Amino acid sequence: MSLPARFGRVLDSDAPSSQLAQLFAADGFDLFLVGGSVRDAFLKTRLEDDLDYATDARPADIKRIMAPWADDLFSVGETFGTIGAIKGGHHIEVTTFRAEVYRSESRKPEVSFSDDIETDLSRRDFTANAMAMRLGERPELIDPFGGLGDIAVKRLRTPLAPEIAFEDDPLRMMRMYRFVSQLGFEPDDTAVAATLRMADRLAIVSAERIRDELIKLLQGEHVEVGLWGLIDTGLAEQFLPELPALALEVDPEHHHKDVLAHTIAVVGKAPRDDDVRLRLAALLHDIGKPDTRQFEGKRVTFHHHEVVGSRMARDRLRELRFPKEIVNDVQQLVYLHMRPHTFKMGWTDRAVRRYVRDAGNLLTELNTLVRCDITTRNERREQQIQRQIDELEERIEELGQKEELAAMRPPIDGNAVMAHLGIEPGRRVGEAMEMLLEHRIDHGPYEEEEAFALLDAWWAEVNR
Repeated sequence: MSLPARFGRVLDSDAPSSQLAQLFAADGFDLFLVGGSVRDAFLKTRLEDDLDYATDARPADIKRIMAPWADDLFSVGETFGTIGAIKGGHHIEVTTFRAEVYRSESRKPEVSFSDDIETDLSRRDFTANAMAMRLGERPELIDPFGGLGDIAVKRLRTPLAPEIAFEDDPLRMMRMYRFVSQLGFEPDDTAVAATLRMADRLAIVSAERIRDELIKLLQGEHVEVGLWGLIDTGLAEQFLPELPALALEVDPEHHHKDVLAHTIAVVGKAPRDDDVRLRLAALLHDIGKPDTRQFEGKRVTFHHHEVVGSRMARDRLRELRFPKEIVNDVQQLVYLHMRPHTFKMGWTDRAVRRYVRDAGNLLTELNTLVRCDITTRNERREQQIQRQIDELEERIEELGQKEELAAMRPPIDGNAVMAHLGIEPGRRVGEAMEMLLEHRIDHGPYEEEEAFALLDAWWAEVNR
């Protein structure tokens, strides 16, 4: 069979891959390009710079062979059979043929090494990733489980029985829906059925690994389908139970909106990029609704769900080990996402200043989230809300040109406060600065003279 031209960069005689294959062959070992790189070459996408290889050589032999050739060598993954290297700016990982099996109670795999490529490929997650390209003088595609055919029909199928694949590594069930989101593939029925039975096994997987898969899923082009897969199979219940809880029972009298369907639609509308904060905020923006739902006559309400939801989002993201800055930003976006809807009578200068101050560096993301949050089928209602956000952005720009909103602060700083009041650094200085900032928000820019007068009045009240 003819190989895609993309393989040229690894098959060219002067390519690092070919050099490495020659070194391994000289020592009596085979070298194969494996994993997503082989799959992607057949999906008509470019090969990435970081490539993965497999070999029958054991880790000690891999290090011995690569050490004189590589610019730098890394052995942090040696326990799992992986040796990393840098060569000419390329990151390379070579792994001994292996089989990974989790103990039922363990979060870490037991690793045993194999002696042939087919055994190694049989322990991989899906057939589309269970192909290998033999490198060297006679390049050859190794596809023992029909991965190329599954790529052609966009199917996700495990090389062995799905029960074996998911027992080996339960995260593969979640990864299946990550590939649904990223590649637009569809799981086969046996894989879905096994996931329904084994979803609770995800509990042994570390929060960090689950977090990383969730990030990749949220960045996919087909994110809505991927999220529905997590929910329908019970996987979401294992690490994000707040999400399926949004499938609120539809009351026959009130007919309120399905919050879960709305949430997934909002995620789908959010821009797809490397910064996952916005899609995370879209995913979590309404998770406070189940805890705040009330029926008021024929209406259903969710008063202050953004306040409750922001705390819930913070707690869940911490449990999933997200970095502190992402937790803080997503929490703030959830907390503020209803703010524009509270100004139905128009945007006063005071309201605009407070909105800009509270949004801070998240202003653009917040406005985008608010727009994505419009999923109503009522075209008139949608246009009304979009106009409201348009007006807000116009007012921000207009007022920003007059008042430098991005640098909104009182006319004096903390040092001036301490010098004027004769006090040392401490809580009172912060309180004074907050009072002066509130006056700036309510009344716009003012001069130092007024600031000192405000300070004197405030200090007299504090010490009364």
